[in-house]
Order: sequence, then C-alpha cells, then structure tokens
Amino acid sequence: MWAHRPWVGRHLPADTPNGEELPAYATWCTAVEGNTSFYALPAASTVERWAEQAPEGFRFCFKVPRTVTHERRLRDAGAEVRDLLVRLDPLGDRLGPTQVQLPPSFGPEELWVLDEFLGGLPADWSWAVEVRHPGFFAGGAAERPLDDLLTRHGANRVILDSRALFDRPPETPMEIEAWDRKPRLPVRPVATGDQPIVRLIGRSDVAASLERWAPWWPKAAQWLAEGRQPILFAHTPDNVDAPPLARAVHAKVAELVADLTPLPEPATAEVQLGLF
Repeated sequence: MWAHRPWVGRHLPADTPNGEELPAYATWCTAVEGNTSFYALPAASTVERWAEQAPEGFRFCFKVPRTVTHERRLRDAGAEVRDLLVRLDPLGDRLGPTQVQLPPSFGPEELWVLDEFLGGLPADWSWAVEVRHPGFFAGGAAERPLDDLLTRHGANRVILDSRALFDRPPETPMEIEAWDRKPRLPVRPVATGDQPIVRLIGRSDVAASLERWAPWWPKAAQWLAEGRQPILFAHTPDNVDAPPLARAVHAKVAELVADLTPLPEPATAEVQLGLF
C-alpha cells in the first residue's frame, strides 16, 4: 500500500492530500504491493493516474483478484484474467511481478491446475506465486514439484517470512491481531524466477525485526550477483514506520553490494520521528 494516512505528517509531507500519496511514497520506496486488485479492479482512470504519478524505475506488484484465486481456484478464469491485464496495461514497464496468492486450502494435489493456469498466461508479463498450504513446505520430494513447475514457467515464488512476528508472544493489540491473521509457515529462500519477492513480517519493535531478518541481506546480495532483481517488502503490525524500515532493509543489503542502485531522497514530513 502507499495511501496509508498515518504516514502523512510522520514520514510523508503533512500537506499530502488524499489520493496524492503515491508520488511521495515513491521517494521512499521503489516498489509497492498492490492489494487493491485482490478485492476489486481499480477504475481505468485510477490506473492511468498511477501511471502518471509513478516515476521511472518504480514497480507495482499487484495481486490477481481473489475471484480467480480463491473463488474459481484458477479454473475457468480467462475472462477475469484478461480484464486484469487490460486494466493494468497502462502501467507498462512500471509493472513488477503480478502475484497469484493462493488460499491455504490449495494444496499439492491441485498442482496440475496451477500448471495449466500459468501456461495460459502471457509470457511477456512477470508472474509470482504465493502458496500457503503446509504441503508445499514439507521439503524434499514433496516440495520440489512446485519449485520445478515455477522454474519451468519462469514464475517467481513469493517468500513470506513471519518468524520475527512469532519469535515471542504478542505485546500490543496490533501484534495480537497479526498473530491471528498472518501465516506461520516455514521459510524457503528459493528463487525460481528473475524477480523473487520476499515479504518480511515483523513486530512493532523494528530493531528486533531487522535483527531477525539479517540472514536475508547476504541472500539478496547473492541473488543480485546472479543477475536477479529481488524485491523485499517490509511490514509491521501497524505499518506506521514501514517506509523508513524498508529503507533500512535496503541499506543493509547495500552494505554488501557496492553498486546497488541508491534510493531517491525521501520527501519527508517537516519533523521526522526516529525509527528506533
């Protein structure tokens, strides 16, 4: 997300109007997860405005609508997918991997459905798949067919790391809510495509979250050395300090990668609050 109003006056300029948060957000981060498309397609005029507001090099990582993934379970969804592609097309090269987030009930026995679905998608788009069924995290022979399938289609595996959140019992109301809602699954740091996506789910204590995420810095550096373009998203239960936290993640990777593209100078609020 980028239109998180608690950021206005805290991290984004205090005079940022509703609907105009994207340009300011894009000075903090160079990519964003687009959850809005999971629930409903944005209006065509809205997408065109995003295309105008987003600077060169910015990437939107939208989600395939839940009607496709959760209701139709990837079956007979050609019309819905075409509608999504047409609607997002104005974003052009600002489109990052489009995410196929599958429900926890979508298990290994339906892998053939995912295979057929990915085979019917346009090859000139970048795709990513997030699975949540425990069977896809069993390791070895039980897990290899998924990774092989994604690699064959050039699709990225979305990696969700919620270990920082679950390291110790929740201490705030937002952490309690996150404990109830966030998946608790093993972490598989595998890249099956050119743009692996890592979703880092932390605690309200951002310093503790960064410490827990430390193994990702050399992994991201390794992927970059391989010519991949990893995308790391940083979340906390309330996301109040997510923008500076995301920049801290970038800085940690930059310490290991000398030629990592620097982030833009952020358009900040008049008074900046400390991250730690």
